[in-house]
Amino acid sequence: MLEQCRNAKERWGGVSTIIDHWLEERQQLISVFVAIPGQEAGPALNSSLSEFCDLLMDYLSSGHFEVYEQLLREGSEFADGSLEQAQQLLPMIQTSTDKALDFNDSYGQLGSPTLRQLYQLSLDLSDLGEVLEERFALEDQLIEILHTAHKDLVDAS
Repeated sequence: MLEQCRNAKERWGGVSTIIDHWLEERQQLISVFVAIPGQEAGPALNSSLSEFCDLLMDYLSSGHFEVYEQLLREGSEFADGSLEQAQQLLPMIQTSTDKALDFNDSYGQLGSPTLRQLYQLSLDLSDLGEVLEERFALEDQLIEILHTAHKDLVDAS
């Protein structure tokens, strides 16, 4: 997952300040995420989960309320079918948003977890990792479809 994030930064870094900032948020999110499973129950785990959930909510918000809007606005300026193609990805991205929000609701303020909650956390982290990996791939497709395909045309105007 971290390697895919680096590849995305290499591929799209510098094309847009908003996208650059968002990809930095993604990398930070992944870094905190991968550190969580190795932690023992206690204050450090609670702190890491809280930080991760905060970063996750910021990342989701930036995507939905800044990046996607910018990309869709760019795509609407061109009548080449890219907007329609991108709009097919948004429901799949929304599914991952719903799962991430559920994770945040469950673990954003964990407190003193029981053994059952810790076991469930490990399962939920694994599931969320898969969901995020799929989401990042869909978001990369969205960038490719709506921004990169029109970059030369946008830069020329």
